[in-house]
Amino acid sequence: MELDPRQTIIVGILVLFLGKYLNRKIKFLQQFNIPEAVTGGIVASVFFGLLFLFNVDVTFSPGAKHYRDVLLVIFFTSIGLSTDFKNIIKGGKVLLILSALAIAYIFIQNYIGILVAKAFGFSSATGLLAGSVALQGGHGNVVSWEEILHNDYHVSQAMEIGMIMATFGLILGGILGGPFSKFLINKYKLTPDNDSDNVTIGTKIGKNLVIDYNSSLMVLLMLSLAIGLGIQMNVLVESTGFTLPLFVTCMFGGVILVNVVPYILPKLSCPTNSPTLSVVSDLSLGLFLAMAMMTLKFWELGDEALFIVASIVVQTVTILLFTYFVMFRLLGRNYASAVISAGYIGSALGATPTAMANMAAVTQKYGASPIAFAVIPIVGAFIIQVSNAIVIRIILSFIG
Repeated sequence: MELDPRQTIIVGILVLFLGKYLNRKIKFLQQFNIPEAVTGGIVASVFFGLLFLFNVDVTFSPGAKHYRDVLLVIFFTSIGLSTDFKNIIKGGKVLLILSALAIAYIFIQNYIGILVAKAFGFSSATGLLAGSVALQGGHGNVVSWEEILHNDYHVSQAMEIGMIMATFGLILGGILGGPFSKFLINKYKLTPDNDSDNVTIGTKIGKNLVIDYNSSLMVLLMLSLAIGLGIQMNVLVESTGFTLPLFVTCMFGGVILVNVVPYILPKLSCPTNSPTLSVVSDLSLGLFLAMAMMTLKFWELGDEALFIVASIVVQTVTILLFTYFVMFRLLGRNYASAVISAGYIGSALGATPTAMANMAAVTQKYGASPIAFAVIPIVGAFIIQVSNAIVIRIILSFIG
């Protein structure tokens, strides 16, 4: 049974409502800040798996993926429009430290994958699929590396191993980020250091904040202009022979637009930190993640099941130890570093949208963290993705 794009969006909305309902009713989910989209998405995926056991295979048309990716572009463009250069400058030291640690951990993650692969009698190249190819890169990165690993390094079932690793990483990254941040906040009695009236992405919207026709129209205009700028930037980057995901350049388009326009048109009210932009961002992120999670197929494990399970366990334990003993401490052991920790776990195990959902779940409960929402998208969506490709190439050159 194949669902067309319209039906997929409807199911995605229902899945998101389901996640909101379950999070509201189940105390455990509230206490540990599990993103609503992750909750609903996992339940939906398990349900589709049960249907598969009864010979009912629910699939989603390729067109549905297009609309899902549009939501991703809207979300990251909203992040860009919410990013004030002042916050980036303020978080400059944090950005440098986080970037250095994140790049170093790409090497660590890959060599952990190689060691586990060797322990199970698989090749070093197979170990990369249990490392940053799937975990840092995500499902799309697996697809881009599968042909190289299969043809040049003779990795059998590269697609299956990589996709299942990426799936488990996405789930665990979404489940563990919030609870880990909660542990840090409670253990060290951390509190936000920002103005509580400052509305950012991930902030719980209060009843007294106004979302009206004019603010909605301005957000729509700025989103459209920023996406258009991002598309042109993406074409320019591709002309150099280098490629970046469209959502990355659209995010930078938003950053440029929202920081340049006030100097050109000082009377124009930009939507940075507006409740309207916050709602658009949270909605697009929630629906994207719900649609991504509900399409995961847990039942596609093959002969490499034990290797995959062992790899994800070792990788998960290692990232938690690294984040607690290294990253959280070097970032200052403050509230912002606790929120960043939730985001980094989501990014290092899953994907940048998972990272943002983790941080949103934390900040909605404890308070906003502008620095976290400024640095994590830059590190997760740009620095890690570029560095990941370079690191993988370096390691492949050594393992031959």
